[in-house]
Amino acid sequence: MTGEGTGQLGRLIARRISLTGPITVAEFMTEALGHPRLGYYRKAMPLGVVGDFTTAPEISQIFGELLGAWLAERWMAIDRPAPVRLIELGPGRGTLMSDALRATRTLPGFHDAIDLHLIEIDEPLRGLQATALAPFRPTWHARLDSVPEGPTLVVANEFFDALPVRQFERTDKGWVERMVGLAADGETLRFALAPGLSPFASLLPEAPVGSQAELSEAAQAIADQIGQRIRRHGGWALIVDYGDERAGRALSLQGVRGHRGADVLAHPGETDLSAHVDFTALAKAGGLPSFGPVGQGEFLQRLGALQRAAALKAHADEPQRQAIDAALARLIAPDQMGTLFRVMAVGDARGGAPAGFSNFPASAT
Repeated sequence: MTGEGTGQLGRLIARRISLTGPITVAEFMTEALGHPRLGYYRKAMPLGVVGDFTTAPEISQIFGELLGAWLAERWMAIDRPAPVRLIELGPGRGTLMSDALRATRTLPGFHDAIDLHLIEIDEPLRGLQATALAPFRPTWHARLDSVPEGPTLVVANEFFDALPVRQFERTDKGWVERMVGLAADGETLRFALAPGLSPFASLLPEAPVGSQAELSEAAQAIADQIGQRIRRHGGWALIVDYGDERAGRALSLQGVRGHRGADVLAHPGETDLSAHVDFTALAKAGGLPSFGPVGQGEFLQRLGALQRAAALKAHADEPQRQAIDAALARLIAPDQMGTLFRVMAVGDARGGAPAGFSNFPASAT
């Protein structure tokens, strides 16, 4: 696969490679998504019709409302700390958090205890979040480790899938890393294998020649930060993202541009890049008791999605009822987001199994 028509950022990346040599896939993703001036998340509006994807909170208010109820229940399970650092990783337009806080406004003491922190690098999205969440006076951060210490509740919806991944291939000599280099024309980006064995080989499984794998140092580092924070102060984290049982043991990096699949190397800075999330690796990195992952559809139904939809339809006209049904189906149906998207919780084990995971006992990782 080669990246033809790479644009301004592509030319900058090509020049870097020509001067210093091939870069890892993770380094390419970091530049393509986070370049200070030309990165996708620095200059684009990635959500909605004008962007490249629509997240669950934008599909139905039910999603954010149910996650809000989950967070509130976990706050009570850890003895109602005040303040509690409520942290959202990659909050989009602020829709999820706005729905979550609206749904929990009658719980005594919860809103008074909340100290809201948003991890976001996209300036236009920060502006939308400021409008949506103005009553809660959020604080923005580029990094999780800048959030003040204290009891913590974390929610991350479609955040980990956009973090950089390294890619590897098993050759007859062992695991080697997949790199981004230049084609013969000196301008077009292309994939190539590093000449030597990867120092990450010890972290990869035994596998036959030709096998491929992905590993996200960034995702594991953030999971570790969450785990350390919760071990020090108490709390819970809820992670919703997409991935399957092969995550980490196959190549899943994909590009989307204009709501259509795209060459991941073409048009860096104009193409959304994401990879399936390895939930097993996240749980291990966090080092906390973990629950799930369970399919998003099953999780939301356990939290009362069908009942909430029925309540909304009771006060709606027929077109509105049809819209509610269609949105709910998109969230929970197995052939839509219901099984591809998965949910995992990690926490300090106080208060027993969290809602939505009653049949998924905690595992000490």
